[in-house]
Amino acid sequence: MILPSQRHLFDIPRDVCYLNAAYMTPLTQKQHRVGQEALSLSMHPWEVSAEDFFPVVEEIRVLAGQILNADADSMAIIPAVSYGMATAAKNLPLKPREAVLVLEEQFPSNVYEWRALADRVGGEIMTVATPDDDDWSTAVLDTLEQFGGRISIVALPHVHWSSGAALDLVSISAACKRIGAALVLDLTQSIGAMPIDMQKVDPDFAIAGGYKWMMGPYSLGVMYVAPRWQDGKPLEQNWIARKGSEDFRGLVNYQSDYQPGARRFDMGERSNFILAPIYKEGLRQLLEWGIENIAETLEALNKRLAALASEAGFLPVNEAFRGPHLLGVHIGAAGEELLARLKAANVSASVRGNTLRVAPHLWIDEQDEAVFARALIA
Repeated sequence: MILPSQRHLFDIPRDVCYLNAAYMTPLTQKQHRVGQEALSLSMHPWEVSAEDFFPVVEEIRVLAGQILNADADSMAIIPAVSYGMATAAKNLPLKPREAVLVLEEQFPSNVYEWRALADRVGGEIMTVATPDDDDWSTAVLDTLEQFGGRISIVALPHVHWSSGAALDLVSISAACKRIGAALVLDLTQSIGAMPIDMQKVDPDFAIAGGYKWMMGPYSLGVMYVAPRWQDGKPLEQNWIARKGSEDFRGLVNYQSDYQPGARRFDMGERSNFILAPIYKEGLRQLLEWGIENIAETLEALNKRLAALASEAGFLPVNEAFRGPHLLGVHIGAAGEELLARLKAANVSASVRGNTLRVAPHLWIDEQDEAVFARALIA
């Protein structure tokens, strides 16, 4: 279902055309009110009870699991993608001369940890070159077929952060299983904007920052941990992840056992009394809209924006291989000049390399589209 513009839910000035959800999503006005209430509560810590440390986090787990078609017990609360990647690297085996597969110009948080792991054990990083036709899936599958015996870990995004090109995770996961490689996903540029099904993809770990398409605040995210890894080693040892942490009087009765499922992988201070309620409201709003409805609406919008870019002489990423919500436009050497024109027109978008990244959301309306069209050809 195509949704009407939801601009009225946000505090976006009329003269701002914000096409930069892949950079950071603005909070809704309701999230702002929720945040104000959370700040007010923090002024009165005597009103915060031991029971308040748990419910909101558990609701986030449930809501995020619904978005991913995953059991809430498989969801961990993390502060950043790098935290999740470090957790995955701590648990996944990599032997000397074995490789971790990544994409060329992949986001750094899904590269640095694997470089560090490879350096520690004498492994290597194998990089899939950018395909000329934007078909990352075929490029990855061909690499897995050719070098499968050397690849132990496949660390990929769902949608490339600069171009918006999407990968066929179901096919890639099946190929990983054939060669016995673990699959680690960065879902930051897809979760909340397009359907993703953990039951169908079955990765080992899937990690996402919450401040982009999940409509959350900065410094909170989630990590899906497959059941086969839920007895693994957490990155840190914190009190709240241990069995019986609900009983504050018994915290000094140190426990060897953890809370069930993926909770052992939760970050310390996960109960963040200011940010967690804001995150919860963002997830609730996404589910109210419906992820499939969001994807369908943004796909239709991006087709119109891609047509405008083509008319202005630029080359959008191949429609057959791009995600519905994130539009990459190849602009060659025109990046600085084009970005300056967009800024002058109060159009917020990003340039990554030689690609203009256009990332609208449900707040965009016909007036925004007209502003974007004029800025492209000004």
